[in-house]
Amino acid sequence: MSKAINIITHGKTFTATLNDSVTAEAIWSALPLESKTNTWGDEIYFDIGVSVDMEPGASATVQLYDLGYWPPGHAFCIFFGRTPMSTGNEIRAASPVNLIGRIEALAEDLRKVPDGSRIRLEKAQ
Repeated sequence: MSKAINIITHGKTFTATLNDSVTAEAIWSALPLESKTNTWGDEIYFDIGVSVDMEPGASATVQLYDLGYWPPGHAFCIFFGRTPMSTGNEIRAASPVNLIGRIEALAEDLRKVPDGSRIRLEKAQ
């Protein structure tokens, strides 16, 4: 069963779907969550207070609009373009992340979210 979530920040709502991984299930169970954003190139990340280990298949290279979980920082990550670690056209996290889902539609407005903005994750209804 797919798990739809809303990512709400800076006056916008982005709909995403979590996958069936152990990490995604832990996050789903903890919703709703609120935090403050950090930006790193075209990535937004934030501590969600959920602790999960690195899963098999974790990767530092991700795709546009992938959602990840970065175990060292207990952080939810939203990838919407290149980061300072990227080379060429790849999108690269600081270190491997557990892939947990994807944003479902074009989300260019993520570039307008300033560092330190409030962000909320909740189950979509």
